[in-house]
Amino acid sequence: MKKQEILKEIKEILIKNKLSLSTAESCTGGLVSSYLTDIDGASAFIFQNFVTYSNDAKMKFLGVLPSTLDVHGAVSEKTAYEMSLGLLKYADCSIATTGILGPTGGSPQKPIGLVYISVGCKGKIKVIKYISKKANTNLRHKIKKDIAKQALKEFLEFIKNTLN
Repeated sequence: MKKQEILKEIKEILIKNKLSLSTAESCTGGLVSSYLTDIDGASAFIFQNFVTYSNDAKMKFLGVLPSTLDVHGAVSEKTAYEMSLGLLKYADCSIATTGILGPTGGSPQKPIGLVYISVGCKGKIKVIKYISKKANTNLRHKIKKDIAKQALKEFLEFIKNTLN
């Protein structure tokens, strides 16, 4: 499915159900938000979007617990979950991303291209572990685009399953 088709369907579902959406992005640096605001009429459903690149921002704006960051790290399922949980205080639905773009910073446990995508709606949250198909390129912009599109796909699938 093409990005524009995904965006169109997200818009239709959110407006039809009178739902708002907020995003919190770390590794994608606002690209998910940028894609969403490419949609004509996005102001009907977008409420508040954050780029929470630092741990301090994750704690301040989203309520990610310091203990979560200390024990699990910023790139973890638990952190992604808490990011979405924090977003659901602002809006009905959420998309959050936290990962490693590289070309440095990866490890065997957390390789370059690893991201945790968290999606939520109406109190339900799902976290997806995804490794970018572009990770082998070592090109941050390509990895970011892949992750951002995957986040939109995951969100669309989630709201279809949650709302139907």
